[in-house]
Amino acid sequence: MRMEAHVHASIPILEGVSKPQIESALEAWLDYLDLDSIDKVKSLEPNEPGIQFDESNRMLELCWTGEIGRSFEQVLERSLALLGPYCEEAVEVDFTLYHDNGEDENRLLFVGPTELAIHEAQRRCMLEDVDAILGRQFDKQRVDEALALVNDLFDRDWVEKKSRKKQERAFESYTVAPNRKNLH
Repeated sequence: MRMEAHVHASIPILEGVSKPQIESALEAWLDYLDLDSIDKVKSLEPNEPGIQFDESNRMLELCWTGEIGRSFEQVLERSLALLGPYCEEAVEVDFTLYHDNGEDENRLLFVGPTELAIHEAQRRCMLEDVDAILGRQFDKQRVDEALALVNDLFDRDWVEKKSRKKQERAFESYTVAPNRKNLH
């Protein structure tokens, strides 16, 4: 069964990382598309650049829509895991599946140099979301109470993760609230 998916992110890359290193990290994705270079990755949407690496600004831009099968998500996660060590900081990668019935399934994947960097990027995104949602209904003082609780939850989660001694990962994925969309 084939469906369409969209991948979107701006990923800051460490100084000194070369395009061949980026392509090596993204090799599973390139193999999936039967391509040998990120320059050849084209989006189904003509206004989307696909995958571009701006070496002078050290930024990897992902803005790609394509036809995929069931195994693509694992390919994308493997690519992000290999890309992680080349990242200057952890960032979110928006992943959207477009189902035949017209529904969209949004997920956030996180890519970054360390598990702690990813955890902090997740915290930042959650705080932004909670602030935006609660700010529509409540005053700043009440929103700040909720944000303090979210920070505490993330602190406790980090302590629990470290006590379980989980293997270091260079990516993480979560389901996205339906109202969090990319604007192109």
